[in-house]
This record gives sequence, C-alpha cells and structure tokens, in this order.
Amino acid sequence: MEPRAGGAFTSIMVVLTLTTGVIEAVCFLALGPAFTAMQTGNLLLLAFALTGAAGLSPVAAGVSCAGFVVGAVLGSLLESSVNTHGRPWFAPALLGEGLLLGLGALVAWQGDVDGPGGPVAGHHFAAVALVAAAMGMRNVTTLRVRVPHVSTTLSTRALTAFVGGLPHLTAPRTGEGARHEGRRFASIGAMFAGGVLGAWLLHEEVSPAAVLALPAAVVLALGAASWADQRRHPSEAG
Repeated sequence: MEPRAGGAFTSIMVVLTLTTGVIEAVCFLALGPAFTAMQTGNLLLLAFALTGAAGLSPVAAGVSCAGFVVGAVLGSLLESSVNTHGRPWFAPALLGEGLLLGLGALVAWQGDVDGPGGPVAGHHFAAVALVAAAMGMRNVTTLRVRVPHVSTTLSTRALTAFVGGLPHLTAPRTGEGARHEGRRFASIGAMFAGGVLGAWLLHEEVSPAAVLALPAAVVLALGAASWADQRRHPSEAG
C-alpha cells in the first residue's frame, strides 16, 4: 500500500531533507570525513582518499558506502515485505530509519566521540556505518513515495529545476515551468538550513552524539505520527 504523495507527504519530505543536512554535518565534520546520504560525494571522497589525499579516510568512506548498500537492501526487504501483506509501509520505514540513526547516536555517545578535528577511531566508523544504513533505507523510502523535486538526500535536481522554472528560463523538459517552484525552493532551503544547524551546533561544542540524536528523534516522531494517522484512516493509507 503506497502512500499518496499529497501536501502532508511533501511536508514530511521537506522535514526529512532538513534532517539530512544535520546528519551530513555530523558525519562529515565529526565522524569521517564522510557523507552518508549523498553517496555521489562519498564515492568521490573515497576515490580521493585512495590516492592519499590529506585529511581523508578511505576507511570512513568505504564503511559509509557499505553501510548504505546494506541499509538499501534492508529497506527494500522491509518495505516490500510489509507491502506484500497489504499493510502501509511508510511508517515502519521511518521507524526503522529512526532506530538506526538512534543507534548511531548511541555508538557515538558510548565512544565519547569528540567534535570536529578529533582523532578518528573504531567507534567513528561504527557510527558512520549505522547512519549510512539509515540513509540507505531513507533513499528506498523516498524513491517509493515519489514526491517530485524533494528527494530528501540531494539538492542538485531541485536546484536545476528551480533555476529552469524561473521566468524567461522555463525549460519544459527540465524545470516543468513554475508549477513546483515552491516545493523545489523548500527542498533546497531545508538542505541548506539543516547543514547550517548541524555545523552551528558542533561549533557551539554540542556533542556529535547529541546532534545526531536530534534527527533520530525527528524521524522517529514522524514515523510514530504516520503510524497513528494510518490507524485512524486505514482506507487512506495507500
């Protein structure tokens, strides 16, 4: 049972996009450096690190790639299994993602992960793997929800479509006019705001575990709210 991509799901996707900015700030500045949601950037970091580029860790980038793949597989299996039984899969997917993020925050807390610039050790890599797995699940979820221009983990297409949809620059095959400009702008702004928020919290010496716990709590809350809404309106769940 697939969710209907209306205004409510668009709002959820925008909030998830904001959490991506926070997550990537923690993973790049305090755990890696590595990306966990944006695997294009992470693959490039891995390539650069393998050539011996200073300040980059091939282990962190490689662990992130592996964790992402595992998370994508788990997300596909979970959502397909739930859907096969005729039940809504969106809420379970968010709850699963939130639990993985929470576990990543717990590992960072137990490992006493310092802020940016600290030494990288095994608990950094474990946290990166868990967060990347959560982001792998996230990407499966967003692909299935199909909210145009709000992928929650990338802004390149939204930015391209936003520019292409501006007056006098409309390109039907790229920007689809101004029909979705608000959604595109919200997606771009949410990613930027999340990155600023995450980096600012780390700059203010909030522990990486606490910063990572924030998006975990948000995702779990969204999952719980979606679950409750599905129970109240079972006929509208998919």
